Formats: sequence, C-alpha cells, structure tokens
Amino acid sequence: MSLIGKITRGMGRLAADCWHNRTAYLFLAPFLAVFIIFIVVPVIMAGLLSFTSFNGFQFPTFVGFKNYIALLSQDLIFLQYALPNTLKFALLVGPGGYVLSFLFAWLIYQLPKKVRDGYTLAFYAPSLAGGVALAVVWAAAFSGDRVGYLNHFLLNIGIIDNPVIWLQDPSHLLNVMILVSLWTSFSVGFLAMLGGLATVNPELYDAGKIDGVRSRLQEVYYITIPSMKPQMLFSAVMSIVTTLKAGAISTQLTGQAITPRYSGHLIINHVDDYAFLRFELGYASAISVVLLAMSYLLMRFFYRILSAKGEGQ
Repeated sequence: MSLIGKITRGMGRLAADCWHNRTAYLFLAPFLAVFIIFIVVPVIMAGLLSFTSFNGFQFPTFVGFKNYIALLSQDLIFLQYALPNTLKFALLVGPGGYVLSFLFAWLIYQLPKKVRDGYTLAFYAPSLAGGVALAVVWAAAFSGDRVGYLNHFLLNIGIIDNPVIWLQDPSHLLNVMILVSLWTSFSVGFLAMLGGLATVNPELYDAGKIDGVRSRLQEVYYITIPSMKPQMLFSAVMSIVTTLKAGAISTQLTGQAITPRYSGHLIINHVDDYAFLRFELGYASAISVVLLAMSYLLMRFFYRILSAKGEGQ
C-alpha cells in the first residue's frame, strides 16, 4: 500500500473512532480547543519562526539553521551566562524543591488532621504571593543598606563590617535567586504529594511490618514512595516546568531587565531580551525551542524513573 493510501486509511479510522466516541469527544472539546490554541499553535509557530529572521514588523525571512548555529557557537552571553546559570539554577532548585516538597508534605501528613490544613496553607501561600512577596519581603531582606534585614543581623553579630549589596553583587545574586526559588517551590507539586500520601493504603504498612519493615525510613522507601508514583511524577514534571521557565525572579528582585554582569541571566531572560528588547523574534524563537527541548528531555528522564514498568515508553 502506498504512503498516501496508508494516510487515507489512518484518517478514515480516526474519523470513525471520533464518530463512535462522539459524546466523549464533545466533553473534551473545550479543553482540546484551548490546548490547541494556546499550546500547540504557539509551539508550531515558534518552531517555524526559529528558522527565520523576523523583527515583528516586516515579513519573516527564511535563514535556515543560522539562528541555531549562532546560538550554539557565537552567542557568548548564552554560552557563558544564560546556559550555565540555568543549569546551576535548575540542578539546585529543581531537585532541591522536589525533595523539600516531599519531605514537608510527609511531615505535615504526620500531624493531626485538625492542624494539617493550617500548615499546608502556610507552606503553599508563598507560591501564591508571587511577585508581591518577592518585591516586598525578599527585596527588603536582601536590601544593600544597613537597614536590610540580613545586613542588619550580620552587622549586629559581627560577621560583616560593611553592608553587602546582595542583589547587585554578581557573586551573590544567583545564590539569592536559588534561595528565594526554594522558598516559593511549594506549589501545585507540593499539594499533589500531600494528596498522594492520603491515597496510600494504611494496610500496606501493617503488611510491611510483617515482612520485616522496622523503621519509618523503610516505610517511606518501600511503601510510601512506590504507592504514590503518579503524584510524584506529576510533581516532578511541574518542578521541571517551573524551574526552567523561571526568569522573572531576577527582574523582580533587582528591578532590572538585565542583571549586573549577567549574573542572574537565565535562558528565559535571554528569550525576553531578544524578543522584547531587541525585537529579534526569530532568534528568540530558536532559544525557546532549545529550552523546550531541554524540558522535554528532562521530563522523559523523570518518566523513565518514576513511571511504572511498561509506562512512559
């Protein structure tokens, strides 16, 4: 059978399946429409624009792989700052926030039900505050004068003699961004883990004791984690997406679009720089595609680790 014939036959089967399950597809239609308009179409457009030179005003000019070649061989800001900063940021905030989310979700779940909701809200609230919390709380905490909370404390106990300009010093800014991001990492993934803990069958713990499980750590490793792999997988995916798309944090902390000596410059900041400051939308699209590829590879890695045998292949 020719290729055209196979495609025609496949389309016919798809149409027949859609008609047979038309009621189900009718309920899915609102989500599918939103998903296609706001996810699929932008990804396709970014992929197409990445092969062009486009300033947002003139018609795009096809340039082939020139944007990717320039990004991976000539863009020193990307190679020396954006990529290393993003990798360091992602390796510390991603796994760190993921482990902290599970640890505190497990600790909160050990509390009585009467106080559990209050602690959950206390940990989840920082992720809801967003830019307001960053601008007010952390900018004040890391203020570079003597009245900044951290400087005031360190000066009083004699650790430093002069105030440290935390948010303008290239040697400190990225570390501050990592600390703040860990504080705001208790988001949807944290709630998913907390919900997953509630789905673990208590009888499994009794069976584990019969089989030789003696400590709480063994319970967590042999019973809790295997029983809530779907929630942990969802939390891992959310952690990857949240970490790699982080970038506004540097602007919110410093009040600058470009951080001092690119010390807090992440890949998403590089996209914003070329898209909204330089209006090189084709090049910005190429950077976005590279970031998307990084996200996909990391998600496939977590799928392979956390999915049940035979899933996520």
